[in-house]
Amino acid sequence: MQRVTITLDDDLVAELDRMIEQHGYQNRSEAIRDFTRAGMQQAAQDAGKSSECVAALVYVYDHAARDLSSRLVNNFHDHHDLSLATLHVHLDNDNCMEITALKGPTSEVQHLADHIIAERGVRYGRVVMIPTDSKSTKAHKRPAHRHT
Repeated sequence: MQRVTITLDDDLVAELDRMIEQHGYQNRSEAIRDFTRAGMQQAAQDAGKSSECVAALVYVYDHAARDLSSRLVNNFHDHHDLSLATLHVHLDNDNCMEITALKGPTSEVQHLADHIIAERGVRYGRVVMIPTDSKSTKAHKRPAHRHT
């Protein structure tokens, strides 16, 4: 690990300290590392340089919307190689929420998420993508273990 010295204006330090307290960080270094990683991941995603990712697609939809359930299922079947698992939750008489774990090329995951969110009857949707680096995961691969 390397020590880096940075200069921040007083207002930015005050905001940083508020964020540290809100998020429960133990110190500024931990917070700055996490915020830097998040910013770098977002910049790589925005630049299209993140080749692989894992993602959570969350959306709320009107379960009574005409043919929406079958359109959603067809979208996922057309991209079956990206979808890992889906959690379905009944929110009330009209609304359902689904959370789908996705894994694959960033551009394909974004494409699928955009299509799901844009479906008529989907009221809200958001995708959170986390870039994965296949080179570093292979280099630091841990031995296999069992889940009991």
